[in-house]
Amino acid sequence: MDWSEKVVLITGGTGSFGKKFVEIMLAEYHPAKLIIFSRDELKQHEMRQAGYDHPSLRYFIGDVRDRERLKRAFEGVDVVVHAAALKQVPACEYNPMEAIKTNILGSSNVVDAALDCGVEKVLALSTDKAVNPVNLYGATKLAAEKLIVQSNAYAGWGGKRGKPTRLSCVRYGNVVGSRGSVVPVFLKQRQNGKVTVTDERMTRFWLTLEQGVRFVIRCIEQMRGGEVFVPKIPSMAVMDLARAVAPENDIEIIGIRPGEKLHEVLISEDEARHTVELEDLFVVMPPERIWAKPFGWDWEDQGKPLPDGYRYASNNNPQWLTIEQIREMIRPIEAEHEKGTLG
Repeated sequence: MDWSEKVVLITGGTGSFGKKFVEIMLAEYHPAKLIIFSRDELKQHEMRQAGYDHPSLRYFIGDVRDRERLKRAFEGVDVVVHAAALKQVPACEYNPMEAIKTNILGSSNVVDAALDCGVEKVLALSTDKAVNPVNLYGATKLAAEKLIVQSNAYAGWGGKRGKPTRLSCVRYGNVVGSRGSVVPVFLKQRQNGKVTVTDERMTRFWLTLEQGVRFVIRCIEQMRGGEVFVPKIPSMAVMDLARAVAPENDIEIIGIRPGEKLHEVLISEDEARHTVELEDLFVVMPPERIWAKPFGWDWEDQGKPLPDGYRYASNNNPQWLTIEQIREMIRPIEAEHEKGTLG
């Protein structure tokens, strides 16, 4: 895939993921045009002032809830990365319709605009919380995944610009240092001599922003349409994270919060039946994929099926981060925190 000939748009482009995505795309892939689509003019201004100001960059104000604005933005776009979402679990619980309007209806608008404008590829970001969801945020992301995958059937075998629009998802775990990450919370708490953990048994999948961005770029290059791509990433115990951030502090157990799980799941037992395993990722395939027939579908040839009853969860993961590895990962975040530049 020749990125230098592609026009790329990212929704929610002023967020943590968006900034890292822009940084890597400009430094290594040099797209013909890179459009940052988001609803906050201040964040766009601050992003430009922070050095994200390149001749190929365009800042486009708009909301994924506005279908007509998306259609205007998507004209001439080849690749869309859909990262816009309401992500804070408590905020989504308290404002359920707002989460539904952005995460579900907004994703539907992205699909409609992409189909109408002949976008070649759409890759949407999802989360481990979409698997067997226990909170509204996870439920909205599950619905968004279903929308994205099944919309390949609407695209069919033709397309407005000669190629059919293809849509897929990536699904991964907690991102180190992203907005809403627990690391900045622990960094603030350690100044008071005590950090709080909801349950000492809790585990999570973990990856860095750069790992997430590079996985997304790779999946865009490889997607056929309809896949949910899941990277093989390590787990960490939240108690180990607390000890890595604040080794001298006391740890207080405060009890699990509403909508929170002890362990997260990236592939459920039911999904495992139509998932193939490759060296460093899993591909969850849609049970029905009539849109793929004329173009070939060789994931089964590239990977191997998962055994019956397989479940990829943060507590049964063969890869675990040590306290020292966690410390190494959070050092850049600590440096930002000390400089006062951590958002």
